[in-house]
Amino acid sequence: MQAVATMITPKAERYAAQLCKHFAHKVEARYEDGEGQVAFPFGRCTMRVAGEALTLVGEADSVDDLAHLEEVVGTHLERFAFREEPRIMWSRIVA
Repeated sequence: MQAVATMITPKAERYAAQLCKHFAHKVEARYEDGEGQVAFPFGRCTMRVAGEALTLVGEADSVDDLAHLEEVVGTHLERFAFREEPRIMWSRIVA
């Protein structure tokens, strides 16, 4: 199962790097050249930066795990970008 969210911000690169650095304290995470990956026990999140667009792609084996991933990554990004008052809206990808 997959879900995707995109945030448009001049700080896209900064937020992606910040998310990966933060999550690296507890799980495997890396960020390099505009792309990040975080491996949670309940799923994986890939981050891609293209200009001012930060795209998040979440993958998990179950609906519950995907919802948990969306919550964890989304709330952290909203907290890091609080001055911009973002609302991270995920869209499920149906295969």
